[in-house]
Amino acid sequence: MACVCVIDDQAMMRDSLAETLRAQDHKVYSFENAHDALTDIRQRSFDVIITDLRLPGMDGVELLREMRRLGLDVPVVLMTAYASVPTAVEAMKLGAFDYIQKPFNPEEIGILIERALRERQLLRENEVMRRTIEDLDGNRRLIGESPAMRPVREKIERVAQSSATVLITGQSGTGKELIAREIHAASPRANQPMLCVNCAALSPTLLESELFGHEKGAFTGADRLRKGRFELADGGTLLLDEVSEIDIGLQAKLLRILQESEFERVGSSVTRRVNVRVIATTNRDLRDWAAKAKFREDLYYRLSVLPIEIPPLSERREDIPLLLDAFISRISAREGSERPKFTRETVAMLTEYSWPGNVRELQNLCERVCVLESGREVGPNIIRPLLAGPIKSASMPAEKVQYRDGQILSDAERYLIMRTLTRFDGHRERTARALGIGLRTLGLKIKRWREEGTFEDIRQRRLQIH
Repeated sequence: MACVCVIDDQAMMRDSLAETLRAQDHKVYSFENAHDALTDIRQRSFDVIITDLRLPGMDGVELLREMRRLGLDVPVVLMTAYASVPTAVEAMKLGAFDYIQKPFNPEEIGILIERALRERQLLRENEVMRRTIEDLDGNRRLIGESPAMRPVREKIERVAQSSATVLITGQSGTGKELIAREIHAASPRANQPMLCVNCAALSPTLLESELFGHEKGAFTGADRLRKGRFELADGGTLLLDEVSEIDIGLQAKLLRILQESEFERVGSSVTRRVNVRVIATTNRDLRDWAAKAKFREDLYYRLSVLPIEIPPLSERREDIPLLLDAFISRISAREGSERPKFTRETVAMLTEYSWPGNVRELQNLCERVCVLESGREVGPNIIRPLLAGPIKSASMPAEKVQYRDGQILSDAERYLIMRTLTRFDGHRERTARALGIGLRTLGLKIKRWREEGTFEDIRQRRLQIH
C-alpha cells in the first residue's frame, strides 16, 4: 500500500482516479491545485505524486521545480493530453519519474505506481549501502587501544581470514555489529555483500522468509518471488544480529544451512547451495540459554566456532577519551556545528562513570552535547544531569594493606587478582583482560600460589594500607 497524492483541477477526473487507487489498496489525498498540495507534501510523507500537467496557477512543471528546490525527493507522475506530451518529456528531464497519457485505464496507473515504488525503494537501499560503505571507509572504525581491547583486535585479524562462523558476545551497546563489520572489511570477502538481519525484530514466519526467501503464492501476501538474505549474500557475509531470539523451530533450518550450505525457499522443493560466511551476535549467555532448552545446543556449538567476547566500556576506561573525541568530531562534522569543549574535570568524570549503556550510551551523550552545547565549554555540571547512574568508578575500591618488607608487592598483587577473579565469578579470561596481563601469566601465578598454599588464604585476609 502506498500513500499517493493526486492533483487535478477537474473534480470528476480527480475523484475517479482517487477511487481507482483506493480500490487498489492505496491511501489517497486529493487536491484541486498545486499550491494546496505543496503545503501537504511538505508535511506528509508521500510515496508517489500524480499530477495533471496543466493546472491553474502553478502547473505540474512548476510544482516539480519547487519540489526539487525544497529537496522533496518524491516520484512525480505527470498526467497529460496528447498535445502536451513534448512538455511532459521536458518535465522528465527536470526529474519527473514518468508521464501517462489521458485517457488511461486502472491497470496502467497501477503498474506505473508499482514501478515508482520499486525505484524509490531501490534509491533508499542504495543510500543505505552508500552510508555503510562510508562507515567501513573510516567513519565508524573500531576505536580502542586499552589492554582489554588488544585481544579483541588480535582476534579480529586472525578470524577475518577464515570462513568459519563467528559468535560475537557482549552486553548491549558494546559495538558487536561494528566488530562484525570490521571482520568482513578485513576478510577476503570484503568486495562481496555484507547483509544484516535483526532476528529479534521479525516474527518466525517473516524471519524464515527473510532468511531463505519464498516462492510466489507460498503464503497469503506472497504475490511475487523473493530471494532471501542467504541467497543475496552468496559469496559474502551474513550478520545474524541477536541470534538468540530465533524461534526454536526455525533453528533447525538455520543449523542445516550452517552445516550443509544448502536450503529451500519457502514454498519450494528445489535445494539451493550458497557460500556465505555467517557472523552471529548476542547479549545472552547461549550456553545457559541452551541449558534452559531455549536454544539448540548443537546450533550453539555450530555458531561458536570462533567466539569473540566484547568487554563492557567499564573494563576499557582508557578508551573513553579516544571514543569521546571521535564521536564529538564525527557528530559535529555531520551537524555542521562547532565542537563543544570538554574540560579536564569533565573527561575525568566520564572516565570514572560506570556506563551501564556502554559505548552506545556514550555516543548518545555526545549527540546531545553536540546539539545543545555547540561551541561551548562543557563542565561536569552540564554532563552530570545527562548520566543515567551515579558517578563512581567501577574499579575495585582501594583496601588498606599492611606493609611488610619484601612481601607487600606480592601480597598486593595476589589480593588484587583474587578480588578481580571474584568480581568476574572466576572467569580467568575476563580477569586477565581487566588486569592487562596474559591469560597464561594469570594461570601460572594462580598455580604457584596454590602450590605455596597462599592463594586460598587470601580470601579471608584483610590487608591494611597506612
